[in-house]
Amino acid sequence: MTTPNLPPALRAYVDETFRLLGDKDPITVLEETPSWLAARTDHLAESVLRRPEGAGKWSIAQVLAHLADCEVVFGWRARMTLCEERPVIQGFAQERWEDRFDYAATDPAEALHAFATMRRWNLRVWRAATPEDMARVGLHTERGEERCDRALRMTAGHALRQRRHVDRVLRAVSCGLARHGE
Repeated sequence: MTTPNLPPALRAYVDETFRLLGDKDPITVLEETPSWLAARTDHLAESVLRRPEGAGKWSIAQVLAHLADCEVVFGWRARMTLCEERPVIQGFAQERWEDRFDYAATDPAEALHAFATMRRWNLRVWRAATPEDMARVGLHTERGEERCDRALRMTAGHALRQRRHVDRVLRAVSCGLARHGE
């Protein structure tokens, strides 16, 4: 699923997100992500969860805060598209949210709990959507016209991007802990 008529960097992001999802069922990916995250993080000390993978990079705690905030955004977008006629779907600058809402200071367990709770709530919306609902269109401020089915796939692909990010941080942090004898 390629995305024409976008700036190259945004097109690359969208195309990669869809490639990550491939032919996986988006609902299944969305259902599995909270428990996948819990399995990766529940046994880790908070100091490990707060350790970024490198200078200028996010920690797992920051990824969890990002996921919780994104779940608010994605749920709002779905509801707007399902209930309004061609609503404007606002993009957002994740870096500004990360800074403004101090993701680095977020309690990782609280962020994961918020994410998992909102994900369950949003899954109710996606599961209830009919084929006609999935053809409804929102007007994304960055990506243009976006059908609900495409937004669902984008949301699931984003979950896989963040899962990949968590694995990458875990590898980097584990290597750093081993080098420092922790």
